[in-house]
Amino acid sequence: MVLGCNPKLYQPESRNDNDSLKVMTYNIRLDLASDGENAWPNRKDFLNTQVLFLSPDILGVQEARPNQISDLNVALPDYKFIGEGRDGNGEGEFSAIYYNSKTLKVEEQHTFWLSLTPSIVSKGWDAAYPRVCTYGLFSSVENDEKFWVFNTHLDHVGSEAQHQGIKLILQKIASENTENYPVFLMGDFNVEPNSDVVAELLPTLSDAKEVAAVKFGADGTFNGFNYSEPVTRRIDYIFVSKTPHVKVHKYAVFSSAIDFKFPSDHFPVYIEVDLK
Repeated sequence: MVLGCNPKLYQPESRNDNDSLKVMTYNIRLDLASDGENAWPNRKDFLNTQVLFLSPDILGVQEARPNQISDLNVALPDYKFIGEGRDGNGEGEFSAIYYNSKTLKVEEQHTFWLSLTPSIVSKGWDAAYPRVCTYGLFSSVENDEKFWVFNTHLDHVGSEAQHQGIKLILQKIASENTENYPVFLMGDFNVEPNSDVVAELLPTLSDAKEVAAVKFGADGTFNGFNYSEPVTRRIDYIFVSKTPHVKVHKYAVFSSAIDFKFPSDHFPVYIEVDLK
C-alpha cells in the first residue's frame, strides 16, 4: 500500500484544488463474454460512475472496443474523445483520450501504430497484436494553457515491440513538442518499474508516483479480477514532464470494489497537477 505525504512538497495553502489538472489512465478491460460475471455489461455502470465521481479532466483508456467507446460516450456526456481503433476503420481496441469538453479543447489529434510503418494499420516487431498511441495537444478553455497527452498500450508479449514502441513514442514527443509544453505519457505498459522500458523513459520524463507530494492507494495496478490475492504488479503509469513544467501534488491508485468485484482487471491511476 502506498500512503505518504512529504510536507516539503505538499503545500495546500498555496494553491486552489479547483485549479488543478486531474489526469487519469484506466485499462477498462475489453468486452469479453467469456469473462462471465466480470464481463463488461456487469461492471460498466460501476466503472462509469467511478469516472464521473473522480471527474478527471483527462482520461486515457486502453482496451476499449467500439461498443465500450459508445457506452462511455453515453455515460460521460460532458466528455469527448480522440483516438482510432487499432484495426482501422473504427474497429479494434482504442487507446482513446477522453477530455472534459467544458474545461478543455483539442488543438491537434493523431493516432499512430507502434511499428516500422506508423502511419498505417500494422503490427510491429515481435508484438502479438497491433498497438497504437493516440495523442493530442489540449488547451484550457479558461486560460489557453497548452499541454500534450500521449496514451498507449504496449504489447504484452514482445519485448522488442515494447522497447521499439517506447523509442517511437519518445521520438514523436520530441518532434511534436517544439514549443516545450508540458507532456503526459500514460497507459498500460505491461512492464514493471524496474524494467529497461521504464528506464528508457526516465531521462526524459518523471514517473508521477515518484515525484508526487501525496501518494495514496495500492502499489500494484493489475488485479486480474482476483479479489482474494494481493495486487503487486504495477504496469499502469502516468509519466510527466520534468519539473518545473509539471508539479504533481497527488498520486493515487484506486482499488474500489463492490461485493468483492472490481470494475476492471486494472486499477485506475490518478494524479492532480499544476502546470508551469
